[in-house]
Amino acid sequence: MDQKQNVLRLPAERLYAKELEALKEADQDPRPAGWQLSPRSVLTFITGGQAGGVNITPKYIGNTRLVEIAVATLLTDRALLLIGEPGTAKSWLSENLTAAIHGDSSKVIQGTAGTSEEHVRYSWNYAMLLAHGPSDEALIKSPIYRAMEGGGIARFEEISRCASEVQDALISILSEKTISIPELGREVSAARGFSIIATANTRDRGVNEMSAALKRRFNILVLPSPAGLETEVEIVRKRVGEIAANYELQAALPEEEAVRKIVTIFRELRAGVTLDSKEKLKSPSGVISTAEAISLLTNSMALAASFGSGRIQEEDLAAALQGAIVKDEEKDRIAWKEYLENVMKKRGSEWRSLYNACREMND
Repeated sequence: MDQKQNVLRLPAERLYAKELEALKEADQDPRPAGWQLSPRSVLTFITGGQAGGVNITPKYIGNTRLVEIAVATLLTDRALLLIGEPGTAKSWLSENLTAAIHGDSSKVIQGTAGTSEEHVRYSWNYAMLLAHGPSDEALIKSPIYRAMEGGGIARFEEISRCASEVQDALISILSEKTISIPELGREVSAARGFSIIATANTRDRGVNEMSAALKRRFNILVLPSPAGLETEVEIVRKRVGEIAANYELQAALPEEEAVRKIVTIFRELRAGVTLDSKEKLKSPSGVISTAEAISLLTNSMALAASFGSGRIQEEDLAAALQGAIVKDEEKDRIAWKEYLENVMKKRGSEWRSLYNACREMND
C-alpha cells in the first residue's frame, strides 16, 4: 500500500507536491535566496491559478492583498505575525506559505502554557551531557535553530499562549538573527532566507499579552473572518471536500443547501444579528467559526456514513449543531433555543425539517 494512504494528515508540501513541482518548472521569475519559488509563484500557490497545464487549487480564499503583504514581509528581515479569530485559517496559511517557500513546513513550535525557552532555543540530551559534557552530539536543536541553520522558515503557533519570558526569548533571535550557545562557546547565525511565521488568536488577548518590543519585530497581519456569505460557503465546501477525501468518508458530500444553512446559522450567531439585520440574537459562549462549520459538516458525513444512508440528513446536522453550539449547558442552550424559535421556525418550509430535528435535540 502507498505510504501516503497510511498517513492521517499529510503536510502541505506532500499534499500539494504535484502543484509545487509544476510551479517550479513554470517559474520564470527570480527566486530569492533560499526560496524554491519566486514570490509570484508563491502567491499563485496560495490563491490559485495555472502552471504548465496543472490546476493550482486556492489554499486561502480571501483578500489577495493580504497574501501579497505576507509574502513580501518574508522577503525582508521582518518576521510575520498572523492574528485573527479562531477559524480564520491562520495556521493553514502559515503552513502553506512555508511549504511554498521552502518545501518544509515541519519546523513548528506549538505554543502552550508548558512551552519553555528551551523549545525556542535548544536543549540537551541530559544522559549524554552528564556522561561527556556539552557537545554537538548532546545538543537538541529547536525548530527555530534548525530553520536558522538551513535558511528556512520556522512556525510558531499560538504564540500568545506562551509565558512572556518564552516570548521574549524571540526578541534577540529576531533582532540579531543569532542563537548564542555559551556552553559550547559559539553562536549560530541565521542563513539567508530564515524567518518566523507566528500565529495568535484574538480570543487569547489578556492571556499572555505580547510585549511592545516583540511586536516591533513582526509585521502584523490581521486575518478577517470571511467577508460575505458566498465566500464562507465556498471555503466550507472546499475544505469539507478535501477533508472527506483525506479521511475516505463513505458518504456523499453535503448538498449546497445544507452548507448554506449551516454557514447562515454560524454567521448569524457569531455576529449576534440575523443576515438581514432585523433581529438581534444572543451569541453562544463558544467559538462559532468557519473551522467549526467545516468540522460540523465532516462530522455529519461520518454520522451518515456509519449510522445512516450515506447521505447527510437533517437529523445528522441537528446533532452536530447541538454539539457545536451548546458548549455551556445553561447559557448556550437558552441562546440556541431562542434562535430556533425566533429565527429558524419563521423561515418557512425550506427550514422546517431542520428546525424540527434541532428542536427535538434541544428538548
